[in-house]
Amino acid sequence: MIGILVFINKLVTKILHLLHHNATQYPGFIIYDVLKQHHILERIKYPKYVIAVTGSSGKGSTVNLIKHILEDNGLDVGYNAEGGNGVLGVISYVLNNCNRKGEFMHDVLLLECDEKHLKLIFQGNKMTHLIITNITRDQPVRNGNQNIIFEEICKAIKGDETIILNADDPLVSRLKYSHKGKIVTYGVKEFSDSYSTPITDSVDYAYCPICHSKLKYNYYHYGHIGNYECPNKDFERGKVDFEVNEVNYKKDQIKINRKNVYLNYDAIYAIYYTVAAYALCSSLGLDDTKIRESLNVDKAPSKRGKMYKLNDRNLTMLESKNENNLSYYQSIKYITNKENTKTVILGFDNVSRRYHYNDLSWLYDVDFELLNDDKIDKIIVIGRFRYDVMARLKLANIPRNKIIMVNDLNNLKETILNQTKGDIYTMVCFDMTAIIKKLVEGDQHE
Repeated sequence: MIGILVFINKLVTKILHLLHHNATQYPGFIIYDVLKQHHILERIKYPKYVIAVTGSSGKGSTVNLIKHILEDNGLDVGYNAEGGNGVLGVISYVLNNCNRKGEFMHDVLLLECDEKHLKLIFQGNKMTHLIITNITRDQPVRNGNQNIIFEEICKAIKGDETIILNADDPLVSRLKYSHKGKIVTYGVKEFSDSYSTPITDSVDYAYCPICHSKLKYNYYHYGHIGNYECPNKDFERGKVDFEVNEVNYKKDQIKINRKNVYLNYDAIYAIYYTVAAYALCSSLGLDDTKIRESLNVDKAPSKRGKMYKLNDRNLTMLESKNENNLSYYQSIKYITNKENTKTVILGFDNVSRRYHYNDLSWLYDVDFELLNDDKIDKIIVIGRFRYDVMARLKLANIPRNKIIMVNDLNNLKETILNQTKGDIYTMVCFDMTAIIKKLVEGDQHE
């Protein structure tokens, strides 16, 4: 039976590709929903390592860097590169990489997993390793609050996995007190991007889970991520296994446990995915020297923050995740850290790729006030929700003469070139990335 299901999945995938359609989800839909094979993933014969990466943000970048390190060290890694991180996408991917006996045909199965789908992906089957990047306010219409997501992740944990935790996130760190298997922690010490008091009202986790006293922070990195402790000593960040001791953006370098490691992007989220990948690979038994060689010599490019040229002006494409205020914060922080004159592009056509509810309340959690920066020349607003974004920017007291609304994307390039100056930064969601990329690549081929 398993061979027939593998055949059907591969056949549906092939037909979709012949028709020039995306086959990320639909083959899994046929298996899971049409044929009602809800436990198909339990019947697969898995390799020695089954690694899942979940969390509100940073999953894709973490997976990409892990894959680079493992492949550089001779392992054959299979991972869901197309981004199908729900149960249907994972079924499609896994069955397409099985033989007719249901054996997964790679040394390692590495999966980016949606937080709410993790328990569906791993029902009777088990992960050997799980990374939890962070749990923050994310997709509130779909997810509710962050405590619900924490409980959803816990439902997938059997108890004997090795869990790699972001110790700087107090919500994630709760697992240190309940998980019976091996725990590996990672975190980042105070550095130039840290601050002593919250700069946002959107602090999602502020109280000790044991005595419910308000947590005291030595410093914050963003949101509720930082170095915290309970005043009654019931709960704390504590000492971590893999710690970033030093950050030097100018040299593209960090120190993990006081050893130099290349940083492939000068942003705080890159620091976190680098140390997370390092911690995971070390937990697999890879030698530290070989891990650092993969990072420092055979350097992996960043998945995010691609750089282009538009009429000799630098253009950096930052993808900000809609419905996640801390994803936007990190993009804003990256932009405002730059000393040059800047133009910023904001906007989106769809709030979510998963559902059609157009809730925009999350815009008021984003710290757009930080864009009140003298070095920002203009902010260009685009997309179907441009009037809503404009209203939010006006509430942030950004001068009206700094904001340009572009109603027709065909005029975007002309507007950028004729009405703005400085380096260009796009802070858009995924749906706008391809549109702007096409515009830029067209310019580079002229």
